[in-house]
Amino acid sequence: MPLVTSTEMFKKAYEGKYAVGAFNVNNMEIIQGIISAAKQEESPVILQVSAGARKYASHIYLTKLVEAAVEDSGLPIVLHLDHGEDFDICKACIDGGFTSVMIDGSKHPYEENIEMTRRVVEYAHERGVVVEAELGRLAGVEDAVKVNTKDATYTDPDQAVEFVERTRCDSLAIAIGTSHGAYKFKGKPELDFARLEKISNMLPNYPLVLHGASTVIPEFVAECNQYGGKIDGAQGCPEDMLFKAGKYGVCKINIDTDLRLAMTASVRKYLVEHPGDFDPRQYLKPARQAIHDMVAHKMRDVLNSSHRL
Repeated sequence: MPLVTSTEMFKKAYEGKYAVGAFNVNNMEIIQGIISAAKQEESPVILQVSAGARKYASHIYLTKLVEAAVEDSGLPIVLHLDHGEDFDICKACIDGGFTSVMIDGSKHPYEENIEMTRRVVEYAHERGVVVEAELGRLAGVEDAVKVNTKDATYTDPDQAVEFVERTRCDSLAIAIGTSHGAYKFKGKPELDFARLEKISNMLPNYPLVLHGASTVIPEFVAECNQYGGKIDGAQGCPEDMLFKAGKYGVCKINIDTDLRLAMTASVRKYLVEHPGDFDPRQYLKPARQAIHDMVAHKMRDVLNSSHRL
């Protein structure tokens, strides 16, 4: 089975009122952990690559690893560019075998965002690739994406409709209260479900996307800290809110920070408990299993995507 686009995945997700997990990948063990969980849970899955991941592991290594995952698992897998900052990186990924790309023009003025997105859409659609765009700005940090809280803006529903009509993007990432990274919320985290419902009603049968949707699972933070970490005050988006978002047209939920925490907690623990061991296979094996367990939990209990193939 070749790599697929998200079109059919999102259609089924919208109708079934669940979300597909889009998990950021950086190396072989992360990919293996995610795919083994998807196979166990019989869940659709999106593997996404950031600009930082492409710089770290290189485009060709990551695409070949994902192709190996497709061949090994037999699963329908989307290979997606996360937060493409300009036309050139989107073009490189489209030409290099990705089946989905995100053009993130959210930091630019509205009309410039439309123009950037429309250009990528035209190039991608001619080649059978789908495009995600973003309207509104999330606070927080993820690789090169850094937005101060004061600069974050929620997505305007009327603008969202016009944006989709003018750009013909295939899905839209919206800002309703999630945040990139291990965000330190002031008070109880809340998502603006009234805004989400309005956008969903105004864009019927249209797939919406939530970025910055890691939960920052307390057990991983505690384990990191127990074995030498210094992660203070981290707090993410509650899982019950993410589960609810899938009922309101959110078809794709991005998860990155929880992957990093799961892997790092496992590696820290192993190296402290086995100080004489210097074999990467030994400390990466439990890290891969930690990725598997966390992703399986997300698919089963948060995304509601288990047994949806």
